[in-house]
Amino acid sequence: MTKMGYARVSTDDQNLDLQRDALIAAGCVRIHEDHGISGRIAARPGLDRALAALGRGDTLVVWRLDRLGRSLPHLLALAGDLEARGCGLASLTEAIDTGSAGGRLVFHIMGALAEFERALISERTRAGLQARRQRGQTLGRKPKLSRSDLAAVRADLERGQKVGGIASRLGVSRVTLWRALRQDAQAAFLL
Repeated sequence: MTKMGYARVSTDDQNLDLQRDALIAAGCVRIHEDHGISGRIAARPGLDRALAALGRGDTLVVWRLDRLGRSLPHLLALAGDLEARGCGLASLTEAIDTGSAGGRLVFHIMGALAEFERALISERTRAGLQARRQRGQTLGRKPKLSRSDLAAVRADLERGQKVGGIASRLGVSRVTLWRALRQDAQAAFLL
């Protein structure tokens, strides 16, 4: 069972000494590093090397969880991947070790809370959309072409003008122009 360290700083002028010292004191045999790379970026060369070097029974050790990733879903996905590979994850500052039952419990609780929050956001979004519909507000993007634009387009087409020229003059694609004409015709039919 090997402990593999991972350290990261977001900017090149930051220093990794504190993280390195803590990882060495924790017994890491090797430390992979990323300099000047945001935690929001999933693909990081140092992290990729650390993950590739891990074998079954090994543990990835970080000084703090935010050095590994900025978002909870990313951290949970990474922990899940490590668990599926038979590897552990340890954070020195938060005293979390997924190699223990308590550490796994903490991660599962974090995952359940993240899932709950995503469900709440979805419910709030649906409720807000429903409220807007009930107030008669239109949803979605504003149409690129108004009804008067479409009336002028029909007149231009009857005079024999080409669709490509009309679309270019209006600043839309031919597909957008045809779609708007079709939707306008369907709306007029329903009235």
